[in-house]
Amino acid sequence: MQSIVFATGNPHKVLEANAALGGAFAIIGLKDIGCPEDLPEDQPTLEGNALQKARYVHRHFQVNCFSEDTGLEVDALEGAPGVYSARFAGPAKDPEANMALLLEKLKGQENRRARFRTVIALILDEEEHLFEGAVEGRIAYRKTGENGFGYDPIFIPEGSSRSFAEMSTAEKNTISHRARAVAKLRSFLLERAARP
Repeated sequence: MQSIVFATGNPHKVLEANAALGGAFAIIGLKDIGCPEDLPEDQPTLEGNALQKARYVHRHFQVNCFSEDTGLEVDALEGAPGVYSARFAGPAKDPEANMALLLEKLKGQENRRARFRTVIALILDEEEHLFEGAVEGRIAYRKTGENGFGYDPIFIPEGSSRSFAEMSTAEKNTISHRARAVAKLRSFLLERAARP
């Protein structure tokens, strides 16, 4: 089975990617190749950050790899926190502080529409490819659920009354932004592997 490096130090993301790829490929993380987990990501867009991280890993470790950047875009905040989602409340990248700040900024706000958007940058055999997935939803008034990570406890996807954190990984993987982007990645990889 071919292995591909997922340029992340987040074990939750590696688990989600392995589940979504259905065992077609072995997804390994940065720890598995001895790469530092704090990759450069100082671009103004999700696409730019994803490419920057993938290029860094590819250049330094000469491996096929992919990276992703995900942003939570809140309509009432004109698309913020967006590319700054992980460090919305500061450089510590504290999910609890990020959620608390977002809920504070939305206090008294009726428009709670939001979306999660993921962009995956793949570098395979020296070629670069981009895949995007998005899911619409809304920001809850308080945290619910124990699963997931990041903003999952306050994001309720469209068509559901439960937050991502109230769903199992399998449930979330049927509708999440990351799962949709990974599904496009999987289709591409399977098609590529099937070529003579």
